[in-house]
Amino acid sequence: MAAAIALAATPLVAETPNREAIVTVVEAQQDATVKALQDWVALPTIAAEKRGTPEGAEYMRKLALYAGFQQAKIIPTDGVPAVFATLDSGAKTTVGIYFMYDVKQFDPAEWSSPPLDAKLVDRPGEGTAIVGRGVVNQKGPQMAFLAAIKAIQASGRKLPVNLVLVAEGEEEVASTHFDQVIAVPEVQAALSKAVGVFIPSANQNRDGSAGITLGAKGAVEFQLVVGGETSDKYPKTDIHSSNHARIESPAWRLVKALDTLVADDGHTPAIDGWFDNVQPLTARQKELIAQSVKPDAEAGEKALLGVGRWINDEDYVTSLERFFSQPTVNIQGLVAGYTGEGGKTVLPGRAEAKLEFRLVPNMTKDEAVTKLRAHLAKRGFDDVQVTISGGYGPNETDEDSILIRAQKRMFDESGVPYTIRPRNAGSWPGVVFNGPPLNLPASQFGLGRGGGAHAPNEWFLIESTNPKVYGLDEVTMAYVDYLYALAEEAER
Repeated sequence: MAAAIALAATPLVAETPNREAIVTVVEAQQDATVKALQDWVALPTIAAEKRGTPEGAEYMRKLALYAGFQQAKIIPTDGVPAVFATLDSGAKTTVGIYFMYDVKQFDPAEWSSPPLDAKLVDRPGEGTAIVGRGVVNQKGPQMAFLAAIKAIQASGRKLPVNLVLVAEGEEEVASTHFDQVIAVPEVQAALSKAVGVFIPSANQNRDGSAGITLGAKGAVEFQLVVGGETSDKYPKTDIHSSNHARIESPAWRLVKALDTLVADDGHTPAIDGWFDNVQPLTARQKELIAQSVKPDAEAGEKALLGVGRWINDEDYVTSLERFFSQPTVNIQGLVAGYTGEGGKTVLPGRAEAKLEFRLVPNMTKDEAVTKLRAHLAKRGFDDVQVTISGGYGPNETDEDSILIRAQKRMFDESGVPYTIRPRNAGSWPGVVFNGPPLNLPASQFGLGRGGGAHAPNEWFLIESTNPKVYGLDEVTMAYVDYLYALAEEAER
């Protein structure tokens, strides 16, 4: 626990009162926190598979109450329910917290450690980590946050801010019904009192540096289907391939439709009007990207991603500008006909593509969907069925907002080096808070390390062997300090 003891002595801008006593509580409850995280991982909610619902919502509700929220209730939606909880400490400032309690699908055969066992494993050169589905995205950081508010209260103190928690169970299917949760009058009224909303996350790099992001791209998930269900030109089931001489192929038709969505380079979106509202990077945003580049970072990133070059053989900074500024049309997967060993002489009766858009300011979900449908209709693809499974627009928060000011001052005075990037190239539904009617700053915050989100062997660091990198106890204390920093910033 040497790192935690050192951290306890580190002066912070918020001057967290009674900090040593809170550290003592955090250390004492570590085993219980780890066990609670393991139990949570063992109960997955997977919206795409309709798995773990409504059990996941009820479990989330109980976790909130156990952590000290005074009330927590389940909010029904047309899909997976959400959870709404409040903690009134009598403070002047209220902060909103966004959680997701759902996780991505997994194939146990791809994992070296069973994905629901949440085993403690050694990571050479880093320390002890938990391996399990959802442990870094986002249950580990979220459990550390719950442990933080529990520790503050267990030390005999009131929280420096009031909290409003909203937790959804459909983030991994692009937050299909989350807008229904925010539209509930009680939820909206509680959030309207907040100075901002943040999502707990693990944003620390292997060298101990941290990242601050000023927003995130939006995301829209959808499917394109061609087959007997969309037109009588196609067979209802797979049939003998000799019939392709006289019967249309759903697979080729889908390929032709997909080919119109991007330019001949294979990556530039070609949907009519796609770039009409795309907001280019500002000079300040380009400056932030350039400042975030570290020596040797490019080689490490290429190795992590398993690639040898960027699009158009661009230099690293240019690739990063593209990464953060460009909207995308991505094919997640294609399914048609026979895909087993060897060949099979069939004409498929159905072809499906799963796709996603990534959106940047000032694009919207409705705009993207409308332009997609119009694009396909203009080219005569009326037999291509478009199903939107979820999505939301991008979000953006000012560098001078209270959420970001508190992060920068915390890092500056605790000696954590950090970079600021204009947005996350991934997505979370911050626009629901960022946009009307709430119009609140929305951001990510958290220290600690993890990896493998959406991939096999997802992990979250519990005990760090590097004093610059936070383990679970230090991450928990960072949330304690952040709440005090937010309270202090709100009174400036």
